[in-house]
Amino acid sequence: MMIPVGEFKHFTETKPAFRVLKPWWDVFMDYLTIAMLMVGIFGCTLQVTQDKILCLPKVNAHSTPFQSFQRAQPFNNISITALVLQGRSTAYKNKTPTKMQGVKTNMDYQQYNYVNQVCYEGALHWYAKYFPYLAMIHTLVFIMCSNFWFKFPGTSSKLEHFISVLVKCFESPWTTRALSETVSGETGVDGGKDEQEQPCPGSATGTGATGPAEGSISKSQSVKSISEKGLFGKASISLLDKQEGEQAKALFEKVKKFRLHVEEGDILYTMYVRQTVLKLLKFVVIVVYSGCFMYEVRFTVHCHLDVRHVTGYSDFLCYHAMAHFFSKLSACYVALVLVYGMVGLYSLYWLFRRSLKEYSFEYVRQETSIGDIPDVRNDFAFMLHLLDQYDPLYSKRFAVFLSEVSENKLTQLNLNHEWTIEKLRKRLAHNPDGRMELHLFMLPGLPDGVFELLEIESLRLELIPDLTIPLATAQLANLVELSLQGCPRIKVQTSALTFLRDVLRILRLRFSDPRDLPIWVYSLRNLEELYLMSDSTGEGGRAFTLEPLRELKRLRVLFIKGSMSKLPASVSDVAGHLQKLTVENEGTRLVVLNSLKKLACLAELELVRCDLERIPHAVFSLVNLQELELRENALRSIEEILSLQHLRKLTSLKLWNNHIASIPEHVRRLQQLERLYLSRNRITVLPSQLFLCSKLRVLDLAHNEIRTVPPEVGVLQNLIHLSLTGNKLEILPDEVFFCRRLKTLRLGGNGLTTLSAKVMQLSQLSLLELRGNPLEALPKELACCASLRRAGLLVENEIYETLPHEVRSALGSAD
Repeated sequence: MMIPVGEFKHFTETKPAFRVLKPWWDVFMDYLTIAMLMVGIFGCTLQVTQDKILCLPKVNAHSTPFQSFQRAQPFNNISITALVLQGRSTAYKNKTPTKMQGVKTNMDYQQYNYVNQVCYEGALHWYAKYFPYLAMIHTLVFIMCSNFWFKFPGTSSKLEHFISVLVKCFESPWTTRALSETVSGETGVDGGKDEQEQPCPGSATGTGATGPAEGSISKSQSVKSISEKGLFGKASISLLDKQEGEQAKALFEKVKKFRLHVEEGDILYTMYVRQTVLKLLKFVVIVVYSGCFMYEVRFTVHCHLDVRHVTGYSDFLCYHAMAHFFSKLSACYVALVLVYGMVGLYSLYWLFRRSLKEYSFEYVRQETSIGDIPDVRNDFAFMLHLLDQYDPLYSKRFAVFLSEVSENKLTQLNLNHEWTIEKLRKRLAHNPDGRMELHLFMLPGLPDGVFELLEIESLRLELIPDLTIPLATAQLANLVELSLQGCPRIKVQTSALTFLRDVLRILRLRFSDPRDLPIWVYSLRNLEELYLMSDSTGEGGRAFTLEPLRELKRLRVLFIKGSMSKLPASVSDVAGHLQKLTVENEGTRLVVLNSLKKLACLAELELVRCDLERIPHAVFSLVNLQELELRENALRSIEEILSLQHLRKLTSLKLWNNHIASIPEHVRRLQQLERLYLSRNRITVLPSQLFLCSKLRVLDLAHNEIRTVPPEVGVLQNLIHLSLTGNKLEILPDEVFFCRRLKTLRLGGNGLTTLSAKVMQLSQLSLLELRGNPLEALPKELACCASLRRAGLLVENEIYETLPHEVRSALGSAD
């Protein structure tokens, strides 16, 4: 009974989706294995169902049977030979008596069977016996070699993932739109030649597409794809619906992750090469041994057995019934194997004639004008080469999802769909400087609707990873301030940069590394305020480098936050017009400040967290300085304060958060000083000479270790703000209340037990802080403080309740 070939179908069957990764030679070899399998099955079926061999003893003149053996046979009268049986059969058919002819052998049926079996096993060549089974085994090995990489977990998982992503990319509406727009003659998804990415100082220029000039990759051009014009016709440029847009966005992420995964190794390429080599080795083995033994399949076989004592004969002549047919099957099988081997040799040639671990999209870049499609390597490249053998159109449509520019355009479409003009208008608000500001946070890009809000004066953008400032920015005629914080990749189109040069007055930039500072900043010639903030700490005090600032001829305010050991030399480029300089150094010691001496026009200087132990001598050369702030440093002594007397315009001195233990007596020389901030230091004693600075309007001594206040404090008749919070005061001198212009008096966190009734003299007092003191009661004279209200009286509720009802009523009345 024949075995249906369909029963073996599952040996060659692979997932239908994998057909795109089977080049023509693999498909052809699959059909050849099916034919070889049919040959093997057919031969095995005949081998099982037909008689294997028939043998007759050789009788000659010198060969006579043993008489004793003949007499010992119990069934001597009924034993017949095969020829005798044939003669009788013929006689019965003809119904006429026929004379028996032939050579009488005196062997019975069982003896013939015995001889047939022994001669089959001993005399017949092994190739003639086992050819059908060998054909089956070899064919199954070929099948396993061809399909092993589709079954092995390490390779099949990558192949399945690639196919699933490929099918989605091929069917995505975004692929159709992107390719159709390029075919229809548009500029392309890269936004035209007007856009340029400004490189950072000290870094490589651009990280765009891998172009032909890159020498590290051999540019193997992909197979030419089918024309898109006939496929798509006119491009449909309508917006994708939200679901399609989200699906395309998810596909870009999948392709990115898949590319990173498969480009790490070359297991697919290695596995394919090995199974191809194994098939060729198998082919060589089959051809060699078949060529040697194919002619051993003979019709007649001579058999010599040492069985004369059993049968009376030792030589037999056998004939192999299937020999003629097996010889033809063997020739057919070898012919199929030869064709299989020739095709395998071609596949090996294809594998090694060029590097299949590198794949170039050069042709796709030229045809579609999507110029940033990167070249790929390793297993990713190998799968794309196989894909080109099936249909180059797959690679072309897949390439759309490797393009960063294409992804940015899709992101822009989705962004415009989500952020309509109405939604953006609701986010407009006035900033602390009174400008109409639009603040956008953590968006994938900049919505086009922003440029239709013509009332925008300040544009604040935070944590936008890929930011492009397009030509449409020129529509914002009222724009004067731009804030870009946490935007590592900023692209500015040339026309937009021209507009910003003319209108931008304030620019704020926050970046993670000083090298991320875009170079176009230095060309904003009308810029008045520049704020540069770096979040890097920089080991070893790495210098914060700036390019020359000569183009910024109107710059008045410069703010630098970073980690540097010296002040950038380019600061001196704006010495003629810079009025305020702020340096926040993140705790790194600033040791070189020579550039300060050139800033003759500087009116405000802030050196914050610069680990200064002394007031820098360069400061004493700034004759136009009005405000000096040295907070959060390591100042222990301020003896150099005497040299500040030469700064005739100095009115404000801020020394917060240092380690100052005492105030020198020559502080009295600072007669022009109006504001002095010494909070959060280690001051224990206040010299009486401090209060000879008669122009002081603000005196902040909070959070020190002061125990007493000299009575000379009453000399400060211009004082409007006095803060003694967080000290160790137990008694407050009455002279404090001689400062009739006081509006703010902070005494919280001390050890005061009483408050003098002379507080009534402070008619302008509007804020009085008393919390954190062991007060028992409040003076009723507080009612005489005409400007004081309950909201301005900061004290515990139980202490406040000690005031008479009429006083509380007076304080409780609101303006």
